[in-house]
Amino acid sequence: MSPALQNPHLALLGAEPRLVPAAALAVKLAAAIQIWSMRRRTRHQLRDLDDHLLNDIGVTRREAFGESRRAFWRG
Repeated sequence: MSPALQNPHLALLGAEPRLVPAAALAVKLAAAIQIWSMRRRTRHQLRDLDDHLLNDIGVTRREAFGESRRAFWRG
């Protein structure tokens, strides 16, 4: 066995059980909520940009408004 695998801290990590299914689901749900929140926030910020800023990024007012109305769960 290599010295790295004999490290007691590494042995503890390998011995720990995986997340129970409910906890794994909770982690996935929390990640999804974080992404949805970011999408909602950035889409609303896009909607509120001035015309000259929209022009700088190559987006029309109509495109910005359309994007801001998209559902947060849609990528």
